[in-house]
Amino acid sequence: MQKIKTALLSYGMSGKVFHAPFLDLHPGFELLGSWERSKKLIQEDYPTVKSYPSIDALLADDVDLVIVNTPVGTHFEYAKKVLLAGKHAVVEKAFTSTVAQAEELASIAKEKGLKLAVFQNRRWDSDFKTVQQVIKDGVLGDLVEAEFHFDRYNPILSPKAHKETPNDGAGILKDLGPHLIDQAVCLFGSPKSVFGDIRCTRENSVVDDWIDLLLLYKDFRVRLKAGFFVREANPAYTIHGKKGSFLKPRGDVQEDELKVGKKPNLDSWGTELDGSEGLLHTEFDGKEICENVPTLQGNYFDYFDGIYEAIANNKPEPVTAEDGVKVMQIIEAAIASNREKKIIDLE
Repeated sequence: MQKIKTALLSYGMSGKVFHAPFLDLHPGFELLGSWERSKKLIQEDYPTVKSYPSIDALLADDVDLVIVNTPVGTHFEYAKKVLLAGKHAVVEKAFTSTVAQAEELASIAKEKGLKLAVFQNRRWDSDFKTVQQVIKDGVLGDLVEAEFHFDRYNPILSPKAHKETPNDGAGILKDLGPHLIDQAVCLFGSPKSVFGDIRCTRENSVVDDWIDLLLLYKDFRVRLKAGFFVREANPAYTIHGKKGSFLKPRGDVQEDELKVGKKPNLDSWGTELDGSEGLLHTEFDGKEICENVPTLQGNYFDYFDGIYEAIANNKPEPVTAEDGVKVMQIIEAAIASNREKKIIDLE
């Protein structure tokens, strides 16, 4: 099996939790190391890898793939540098700061014949995969509306300055928003229009921390919400069709287990706890059905397997740069909508 030599641009939470464990597990990747600016931590977890003193030193090494997992405001600069150096790239969300930047990166990758993917791991959450399957099965009939939530209760400002000071990547719209938007686009494609309501709700907050986005499709509507003042969570996914409804609480366990140092495996990893199943209430063959739906297994490993197939066997990326452009178009439309207090057409 071909080994894809891979390096990270940082080894903070995302590198330690979301990337390195899967790169280490997958037989098709070789983790070379990470660019580390001050704290030198990666060798504590992976003693044989390198700690690069600069991005130039990293790019000068025999690297095939670079994970751009730095703050959002740096994504465009670093991803462009990676691509121009002839390396494949995976860029975390939000993909870039603007649509123009996203389109430029996509163009460079295409011109150079490189793979460029967005890290939207939550397509492989157990809860979302289950929602995706229920919709695919058609048991709800023609869809009328859907509502996705990413709810938290956390009124305290983050100690990380780049998260709480105005900059190109700060705020919940570019933090949790890309997850919700990407999932909607993955299921339904791009909407015709967008309406956005964006607020600051925490004391002394100067960056957006509450969003309510309405995506307008031809025949149905999708509402996306996220905020920090939800002690009692709504269903993470609510889908209503002409035959029935499906409600699913957020239940994926992968992030929590990775944060406490658990290592992913391919058997039981990503299995939700009992009691977080979704509720299906619909009609089938003239009979009303109201039952819990078993949750599918989640596994972020499948994303990295998709990256491997893209690079080693020239398959499409699991989340393409074009997907990233679509998400950025919706984010920009939501910002314009909030500013102008009107619906913004995408077409």
